[in-house]
Amino acid sequence: MVRRIYVEKRPGLSPEAGGLLADLRGFLGIPGVTSVRVLHRYDVENLDGEAFEKARLTVFSEPQVDIVWDEAVPVAGDCPHWSLAVEALPGQFDQRADSAAQCIQLMTGGERPLVRAATVYLFESAGEGPSPFTEENLEKIRRHLINPVESREAAEEKPETLVREHPAPQRVEILTGFTAMDEEALGALLERLGLAMDLDDLKFLQGYFRDTERRDPTITEVRVVDTYWSDHCRHTTFSTHIDGAEISDPAVQAAYDRYLNLRSEVYGEGAKDRPETLMDIATIAAKALKKRGLLPELDESEEINACSIHVPAKVDGELQDWLLMFKNETHNHPTEIEPFGGAATCIGGCIRDPLSGRAYVHQAMRLTGCGDPRTPMEKTLPGKLPQRKLCQTAAAGYSSYGNQIGLATGHVAEVYHPGYVAKHLEVGAVVGAAPAENVRRERPAPGDVVILLGGRTGRDGIGGATGSSKSHNAKSLQTMASEVQKGNAPEERKIQRLFRDGEVTRLIKRCNDFGAGGVSVAIGELADGLTIDLDAVRKKYDGLDGTELAISESQERMAVVVAPEDAEKFIAAAKVENLEAYQVALVTAEPRMLMRWQGETIVSLSREFLNSNGAVKHARVSVPEARRTLPIGDPGNLRETASSLKCASRRGLVERFDSTIGAGSVTMPFGGKTQRTPAQSMTALLPVLPGQETEQASVMAWGFDPDIMSEDPYTGAISSVVISLAKLVASGADYKAAYLTLQEYFEKLRTDPDRWGKPFQALLGAMEAQMDFGAAAIGGKDSMSGSFLDLDVPPTLISFAIAPIQAGEVITPEFKEAGHPVYCFGGSNAGNLKAAWAAFHELARSGKVKAAWAVEHSTAEAVMNMAFGNRIGFAADAAVPHRWYGLNRGTIVAELTEEIDLPRAKRVGVTTAEPVVAIGEDSAPIDELLSLNESVLADVYPTQASAPGEAPVLDCPAFTRPAPKIGVAKPKVLIPVFPGTNCEYDSARASQRAGLETEIFVINNQSARDVADSAAAFARKLRESQILFLPGGFSGGDEPDGSGKFITAFLRGPETSQAVMDLLQNRDGLALGICNGFQALVKLGLVPYGEIVDCDESCPTLSFNRLGRHQSKIVNTRIVSNKSPWLARVKPGEVCAVPISHGEGRFLCNADLLRKLAENGQIATQYADLEGLPTMDPDFNPNGSAWAVEGITSPDGRVFGKMGHAERIGPGLYRNVPGEYDLHLFASAKDYFSL
Repeated sequence: MVRRIYVEKRPGLSPEAGGLLADLRGFLGIPGVTSVRVLHRYDVENLDGEAFEKARLTVFSEPQVDIVWDEAVPVAGDCPHWSLAVEALPGQFDQRADSAAQCIQLMTGGERPLVRAATVYLFESAGEGPSPFTEENLEKIRRHLINPVESREAAEEKPETLVREHPAPQRVEILTGFTAMDEEALGALLERLGLAMDLDDLKFLQGYFRDTERRDPTITEVRVVDTYWSDHCRHTTFSTHIDGAEISDPAVQAAYDRYLNLRSEVYGEGAKDRPETLMDIATIAAKALKKRGLLPELDESEEINACSIHVPAKVDGELQDWLLMFKNETHNHPTEIEPFGGAATCIGGCIRDPLSGRAYVHQAMRLTGCGDPRTPMEKTLPGKLPQRKLCQTAAAGYSSYGNQIGLATGHVAEVYHPGYVAKHLEVGAVVGAAPAENVRRERPAPGDVVILLGGRTGRDGIGGATGSSKSHNAKSLQTMASEVQKGNAPEERKIQRLFRDGEVTRLIKRCNDFGAGGVSVAIGELADGLTIDLDAVRKKYDGLDGTELAISESQERMAVVVAPEDAEKFIAAAKVENLEAYQVALVTAEPRMLMRWQGETIVSLSREFLNSNGAVKHARVSVPEARRTLPIGDPGNLRETASSLKCASRRGLVERFDSTIGAGSVTMPFGGKTQRTPAQSMTALLPVLPGQETEQASVMAWGFDPDIMSEDPYTGAISSVVISLAKLVASGADYKAAYLTLQEYFEKLRTDPDRWGKPFQALLGAMEAQMDFGAAAIGGKDSMSGSFLDLDVPPTLISFAIAPIQAGEVITPEFKEAGHPVYCFGGSNAGNLKAAWAAFHELARSGKVKAAWAVEHSTAEAVMNMAFGNRIGFAADAAVPHRWYGLNRGTIVAELTEEIDLPRAKRVGVTTAEPVVAIGEDSAPIDELLSLNESVLADVYPTQASAPGEAPVLDCPAFTRPAPKIGVAKPKVLIPVFPGTNCEYDSARASQRAGLETEIFVINNQSARDVADSAAAFARKLRESQILFLPGGFSGGDEPDGSGKFITAFLRGPETSQAVMDLLQNRDGLALGICNGFQALVKLGLVPYGEIVDCDESCPTLSFNRLGRHQSKIVNTRIVSNKSPWLARVKPGEVCAVPISHGEGRFLCNADLLRKLAENGQIATQYADLEGLPTMDPDFNPNGSAWAVEGITSPDGRVFGKMGHAERIGPGLYRNVPGEYDLHLFASAKDYFSL
């Protein structure tokens, strides 16, 4: 029996509905729509009536915030209305439905029911004037809400069953007659199969099967080879032989001559036999610098997962050898056609590369490019998504995945250029690290076992590698649905946890992630000889044939090679982490890849042939002479600069990304007491385990300007490298310790020499900069299909630079103090720049640099941004000529503590107490410039949502703080990990620093038996503990449509709830919930009632932020009451800074209960402004919480829940945001048990 319910947020509690109404009336131009309702529809099967009723009010809805209807929704009134239901395409991963099924299983302890979800939109009109529901407008709304790549209009009728019948797959087809086809027939086959390879490749394939295999291929073999040889997997464009270059530009010719000399130096006599290729140009500098012995930190191995260097790190005072890994990845094509999934799997795929190298990935950077997102919808090209929709949805996808997996996104940037209308730029860069002793690298031997780990295989992502290698056209949105991978961040988080265990990673000989190409590439690249059993590959659903199993790029999977004697141990370790792991292949002696399915060999290919990469491609290059003139004079002014799209604040975009998870962020994305000066780099401590301490960090920055690259790709590429290095120097790092990784993104080159000339000269420019500064690009990623019909992306070469640094050496860009001199350090060539940077670095090491900014667009922009964070003004020196608005590539603007006299430094002004930026006759108040700067993108990426109500200053009432009957010398903290939890390490680290013992316990829910075993184990472990700590995260991805539901479903079980209440009522224990944990405590009733209760609509809860999106920044909290043992070390009225990162932190509570909580001292903390007073101002109260409540307690104070991440603290963190961060929670908890 299928049961159906509809769930809708109560009036005023649905930011989604409000945002959609604003979009319809404004962006879509349909003002006649006066009301929008958003309902979530659930169909459920295989769940009995009693369990369904329980799930109805705890899983699918919350009485405090939701209204529930069974089977149908009443529509009131006679006004015109229209409805639209939208659901995921069959076979696509639907996190909402999946999380609901898992959550119900946790609640019942039985088997998972079948759940299908849809979103229903109800549109209403007041009935005045013409009806807004014309066919034209309805089609506009459909296009706005339905992306055919990932969703479809859902039927209104309820299905009789949710069981989907999957036809039995057919035998794999043999392409009979293939080896005898003539060129015309091969061309027709190429088009019919939609292959990414060209006709020459297909002829090469035909020759192999005709002359070597002497048979016709299976369709699977053709698809596998097409994947292997795709530009995405094998860099076909970059490997094309350049047969001649016609270069009219003298600078490019000189660079080309230098390239030829480097080839001779690196290859010796072999240079004449090696083809000249874009790949060779991209890598020659690193090879030359390595040969000269200038890359001593470089880590080399046969296994290529990510860029890797050795970094000596002091951990607990002991010097250790660590591997620092970094990687950049693009998902331009997938994000263009399905922004949420494409961007989400961009960061997911980026993480997997160093993760497969056994590094713990702890920091990310996002860089995107698009057209002007303010472009009206009617100017959207046919076959394209609106730029605004694309940008917003991609940001939501990337941040959703990164936030869920628990990855600190330390820097987010977006560049704008009309060329990116051709195809969006979506780049992720990540940093990971691990002790070198944890990484074992061995060549697999015959008999070794290949284990598939993680998620199951579906149809999502089939053809992703080949699809991303094609240019696309107006039909792409309708035809490329299966090519977009679907992310499942909680699943990948489990792999991160597993690979953080050195005992596990030392079992792994080699590892590959399931990115492009699926099984065929991920497993196929592990060893020369393999026999792969496709029947062993576990599926999301039945019906997949052998070809689909071979090339599906379903996410969150890894393939690892272990010795046969280690297989059982590895699989058991995965089981502990709630992961599926099983054998799928064997390493064989014969260098051949075999795939077997349903008793047949459907792939049998020699390794030599696979590695040939197909037919050799040839191209010629033409480079015209470029005009290189520096702009003369100062054509800009401060207000124009502040108001420009290029320089506009991206704060509304940036703050939706969690920047503090992992408790290792040395810098925040925005700094100063107002958090308005943007950081130019990201810095994070190495991810040591809880209980360990280090000051060793890494700093990463990027360089790129699409306007410069469009005018002159050669100079633009040099500029990219120089700016990335300058940002590192301005952050306090030594450029001589820097390494690079490059991102190339160009139009489809075809056979046009002029088009080939663009990447050719750009790579020569990057080569020149690498050699001049001694910074090697040891990795990179190329994407060479940036074309849509006759539109092309701008020539794009991004330089990502990274260097080791000590946390205490980091410099941040916000002006620190009035009365300090401001200097520019720069030069017109590489030699002068290096001298200037060296001088700056020496001053920084001696403590004389207070703030620094690497000039990107202009020096005026630099001082303006530096002034924002602390509202410290700047006055330019009138007597000193300076080019304030021209390009000053590589120049660093620095606030110093004293006057200096150095050759490469020029004094340009002074910081002032008056909050004004003044450059000659041009001056403007900081507040005006900031307002202009933030208004540019305010409609696209809003930062404000006003909250009604008051925020009273509350007194702390008299109280008697509870005490335990029995003391404990070292109290034990139990930290449960649910699917989606991501703060367990931060929680354990903070607890251990205070002298508490911790146990992290993973809840296993792979089967009903696993759930039952986990419940029993949890109850047993809690009885052995004194403190329950529910950490932050996104349990179940904060689905279905609400936070903390996995935790509450599990803890409402009879065995678990009894153990919790025994801890609190009989054993005087403590409980703490932060963020997601606080959400669970509230929804269980543990706060404010002190016991697990059935909540109704009168109970308090936490709901969506009024802004309607995730928010991450530092806020101030005022201590209201220290009645709780958790707050015994602080006093009422004190103010503590705390990182927040949440989308559902708005505390909702009726006025009577608020007063009672205040009277009983249960309101523990409030959001406060810069003066330390509680406030409803959205700048300081990030979610619109009633009475500015940030944290509350149980009646006796022993249960404490708060939104702010008080566990994300430590020495050296958040250096650009001043404040007192330690709330002493954990030390207070230890004190409580110290009788």
